[in-house]
Amino acid sequence: MECLLKRKGNNLIIRIVNRNIYSRTTALTFGYLRLVLRPKFVSADKDEFYRSLRKKVNRYFKENNLKKTGNFGLFAKTIILFSTLILPLAGIILLPKIPAYFFLLCWVLMGISMSGIGLSVMHEAVHGSFSSNRRLNDFIGHVSMFFIGGFAANWRIQHNQLHHTYTNIKDLDEDINPAFSVIRLSTEFPHKSAHRFQHIYAWFLYGMMTLMWATTKDFSQLMRFKRDGFYDNDASAYATEWIRLLFFKVMYFVIFLFVPIAFAPYSAISLVGGFVLMHFVSGFILGIVFQPAHVTTSSEFPNLDENNNILNSWAGHQLQTTQNFAMENKWLSWYVGGLNFQIEHHLFPNISHVHFKNLSKIVQEEVKEFNLPYHSKPTFRSAIYDHAKMLVKLGKS
Repeated sequence: MECLLKRKGNNLIIRIVNRNIYSRTTALTFGYLRLVLRPKFVSADKDEFYRSLRKKVNRYFKENNLKKTGNFGLFAKTIILFSTLILPLAGIILLPKIPAYFFLLCWVLMGISMSGIGLSVMHEAVHGSFSSNRRLNDFIGHVSMFFIGGFAANWRIQHNQLHHTYTNIKDLDEDINPAFSVIRLSTEFPHKSAHRFQHIYAWFLYGMMTLMWATTKDFSQLMRFKRDGFYDNDASAYATEWIRLLFFKVMYFVIFLFVPIAFAPYSAISLVGGFVLMHFVSGFILGIVFQPAHVTTSSEFPNLDENNNILNSWAGHQLQTTQNFAMENKWLSWYVGGLNFQIEHHLFPNISHVHFKNLSKIVQEEVKEFNLPYHSKPTFRSAIYDHAKMLVKLGKS
C-alpha cells in the first residue's frame, strides 16, 4: 500500500493505493488538514512572551485568591438576560393584545437580550469559563445556545477549535469566510465587483446571522464538520449530535413561533415579523461586536507557508490579528461579556471575562516589555468606524 500526498491550492490530495485491491483519491479541505497535517506555529515552543505572561497572570489569581471562572455578578447577569428574553415572550402569548409599538418593542428587547445571552453567557459556558463545574458549563452552553437559535456542538468546533487557533487565516477561520463570499473580510480572498458596495450592505447581512443559525446554517455546518473529519473517530457522536440538533430546532420553533401563533392574540404574519425582527436585532449586535475585533485597518491576515507553518508563535499571532475597543466603558463591557477585551480573551480563552479589565493591565505591560503590538480603539464608535473603513478597503481591491 502507498500513500501519496500532493498539495493543490488549499487542498491536500491524498491518494491511497493498494495494488491488490483498489485505488482511491480523496480531496480534503484544510478544516480536515488540522487533523491530518495540522498547521503549526513555528515558534510555539520558544514563546517567551506568553510563558512570562502566563506566569504573571497565574500569580495575579493566586495572590488575590480568585477563581478564573465567573462570579456572582455573572450569575446575576445570566438571570437578568434570560428574564428579559423570556418574560416579553410570555407576555405576548398570555396577556391581552397590546399596542403595535409596544409589541415591536418587546421583540426588540428580546433581540437585545438574545445577543447579550450569546455574548455574556453562552460564550463563557462553551469556553468552560462560566463555572468551575464542567457539567454546569455544558448545560448552560446548550441552553443558552438553544435560546439564540444555535447549536453548541457546532459553535465549539467553529469558534473554540478553529477561530481561536487559526484567527484570520483563510479557509480555517469561518468568521472571515462567509457563505458564498458575499462579503470580503480578508485580503486573501478573491475580489468581486459586488464587494465595492459591501460597506453598505454588510450591516444588513450581519443582521441575518442568528436567523441563519436558527434555520439553515447548523445543518450544513454539522455535515461539513463531518466531511472535514471532526467526527471520523466517533460515528456514534455524530449520530447523537444529529438527534440533538433536530430536537433543539423543533423545540426552538415550537416555543418561539408555533406556541405564539396558536395562543397569542396577534396574526401569524405579525408574530413571524416580530420573530424576524428579534433575530435581526440580535444578529446585528453580534456582528458589530465580533467583526471590529478582527477585521480592522490594523488586522493582519497571515498565510500558511509552503511547509504548512504559521510564521509566528500562537500568542504573537493573536496579538497580530486582534483588537480591543472601549476598554473604559463598563456598561458596554458588562453587556458584551468583556468582548471589548478581545486580546485578553484570545490569549486566555478559558478565563472569565469578569477578570479581563485587570488582566489587560498585565498584558499591556508585557507586550511593551517584549515590543509586541497591542491594538485598541478608544470607543465602540471608533471601532465600528474602523471596521467600516476596512470594509471599504477590502471592497476596492
